Formats: sequence, C-alpha cells, structure tokens
Amino acid sequence: KMKDPQAVVSTQSGHYGREARLKAEADARDADDYSKDRYGKLPTCNSHEKTDRKWTEVEDLSKDMVDSEVLVRARVHLSRLTGKQCFVKLRHRYFSVQAVFVVDEKTSKQMLKFIGGCPKESIVDVVGTLVTADNPVESCSQKHIEIQGRTFNVVSEAVPQLPLQIDDASRPLAEDGPVVNQDTRLNNRILDLRTPANQAIFRIGHGVAALFREYLTSVGFTEIHTPKIISAASEGGANVFQVSYFKGNAYLAQSPQLYKQMAICADIEKVFTVGAVFRAEDSNTHRHLCEFVGLDIEMAFKEHYHEVLTVIGEMFLSMFKGLQTKYATEIDTVYKQYPQEAFKFIEPALRLEWPDAISMLREAGVDIGDFEDLSTPQEKFLGKLVKAKYDTDFYILDKFPLAIRPFYTMPCPHDPLYSNSYDIFMRGEEIMSGAQRIHDPAM
Repeated sequence: KMKDPQAVVSTQSGHYGREARLKAEADARDADDYSKDRYGKLPTCNSHEKTDRKWTEVEDLSKDMVDSEVLVRARVHLSRLTGKQCFVKLRHRYFSVQAVFVVDEKTSKQMLKFIGGCPKESIVDVVGTLVTADNPVESCSQKHIEIQGRTFNVVSEAVPQLPLQIDDASRPLAEDGPVVNQDTRLNNRILDLRTPANQAIFRIGHGVAALFREYLTSVGFTEIHTPKIISAASEGGANVFQVSYFKGNAYLAQSPQLYKQMAICADIEKVFTVGAVFRAEDSNTHRHLCEFVGLDIEMAFKEHYHEVLTVIGEMFLSMFKGLQTKYATEIDTVYKQYPQEAFKFIEPALRLEWPDAISMLREAGVDIGDFEDLSTPQEKFLGKLVKAKYDTDFYILDKFPLAIRPFYTMPCPHDPLYSNSYDIFMRGEEIMSGAQRIHDPAM
C-alpha cells in the first residue's frame, strides 16, 4: 500500500519541529544557566596539554588547609540531592570526603541537578574551599572537614547501572543489607577491588613484602631471584604442575629450596627471595593454594641453628611493629569490614619446645602421643592455649619429632627422637616451617 506523501511530510515536519522545540528549550535553559561554565563533562584526556594545576589527594586533606582552595580528583561514591543542596561523597582508594554544593548566585539549580545525576563510580574533578564540618561526617574517613564545592567536572563517566554496589561489597557480614556473592565479585573483580578493605589489603600485602626485605637487608641478606620453570619437581611427590616445554616437559617450581641451598654453598651465606610458588593441591581450604607468593630465607650459621631462629623471630617482630606504625590506617580499614581482635605478640618471640606443647594439650584434655603429629584442630587449639597463657598470637614451636619431619632434617644431638626443626605460628596456624638441613652426605 502506498503511503500518503502528505502524511509523510507532516510526520517529518512534526518530528523536526519537536527536535527544534527541544533544542530551543535546551538553549533557553543554557541561556538562563549562569553556572554552565562551572560544571559538565571534560573532553577526553589524550595528553593534549600540561597545565600547572595541582591536585590534592583526599588522604592529604587536613585541618591545616581549612579556608584554602583545593582541587580533588576522586570517584563519586554517593550523591544526594535535597532541595537546594547536593551532598557528594568523594572516594579515592580507602579515603573519602564530603563535598557540598548549594544553590546561590554562582551555583545554579541546573548545576545541582547535573551533580545529583552523576553516576556512581564516575571520576570527577572538584574545586572548592576546604572548611570545618559543622557536624562530624561519620560516613567519610575525613570526618571533620568538607569541601564547599565551586566546580564539578566529570573526567570519566561510569555507566548508570553497575553489576554491584561498592557499599554492598564493603558491608560487614554482621550488618543487614544486600550481600554480594563471590561469583559476582570475581566476575566484576575491578569493581570489587575498589572496596576500601580490598584496597587496604593490597597495601598491607605490599607492606609485608617491603618490611620483609627491609629487615633482612639490614642484617646482611642478599635477595636472589630463582627459576620458576624447572626440569624436575623441586619437592617430589605428585603435587606439581607439568607444562609443555618446546619438545619436552617442564614443571612449575614448588619451592625455591634448591636454589637457596646452592646460594649458601656458593658462600653467599644469607639469602632471601620473594616470588611465585606453585602447588598442584586440589583442596578447597584456605591453607591450600595452587599459586601464592612465598617469602623464603636461607641462612648459614656458625654453631647452632637457633642463630637462625633468633633472626626469624626478630624479623617477624620487626615486621609486626612496622605494620602497626606504618599501616595502621589500612589495618583499621580491613577490621571495619572483617572485625578481628588486635594481633598480639611479645618480645622476644616465644619459643615453645615440642614436649611442652604436648603437655599443654594433655592438660587441656587432648589425647595425643609424644611423637604424634598435630592435626589442624589441635594446632588451632594449641594457639588458643598459648594465647591464654602467654598473651601472644605469635610463637615458634621448636624440636619437632624426627619421624614426622622430612628425611633431610638434622636429628637433635641430645635426643635423636627429636629434630632441629621448627614451625612458626600465628593465631594457631602454621605460616612458616624450617630446619637445620643435614649437610653430611654420610648421614
């Protein structure tokens, strides 16, 4: 059926007329918007120019800067439009501050509407005056100061609908509210990593490795880097990943053990390494990981393996104190989502010998033999007993029975049923294991 040409023309005229009318209304609004140069979307950053603008990080804002103008770049965590005011929570990593925009002779209603409609997680530049908050802003890390906003520009706009909300992903398990399941977190890992706790965890992980390196370097250790693709399993057994290697096969290193020993025999004497470790352990517990970052040390000693234990104990104490002083904010941030009692340790580090540990367990009602290995529940229970008796979450368990340690472990010279070996425990879980190795081929 032929369309009526007149009807088509009329329809097109109506369409174009509507477009023209909407454009005219928008132009009129723009003409009335005296703030149009103070907000909006910035052009795509393509390194077109460099300016002398200075941004201040959210974490660096302080009362000393009150009454001064600041330029802050952060994500929009939340915006709330109420009447002639708009409150915006700006977040950068695990720090946040509130910015307030109020309709006045410089800030228009259109500007407030734009700010209130800015999608969460958009990156924005905000210019304003830093002031003292009338009341503490409990939802922000910067509780006693806020920004009186002057300009608001979107650097990178987020999509309006996100697969998860940062507030939901940050909520402590004990609080009511929507829960983000693990699949959603992993499928949207970039968003999940923006939660304050995850940001802090990465910083703490950095701190652990940095403090490990710092202490060992200060006492004469040398950092080495060891191969991760090797020709044979480094620890024996079946828990090794086999990979194709040109015309043959290779294996992912289960440990840097062999290379550390080679360095010691080559007279480097004190070495450490930080690197990936691979274990083909098909187990669904937090104690078994197919890949993790290992912090390993190897050290020659003069006459007694306790020289090594002393270094290890002092290393951990140095790391604990460094975390407490340099990463207190990050630790508090993690505790807010995952509440936990503060970690305790004593100086010097507690060294508990195996027979004493067995006696403590028996006194508490545990049926265990003198040379029987500890089960996971027994290790955790022993950790609670040690905490109750010595008020420490960290201790060294020394003199393990020889029968439950690897074949290369040096027997104890005073009782061959025991060995010169040890495990390090935190909160009842083993985090490190070591021993004096047999260095005489005849043994």
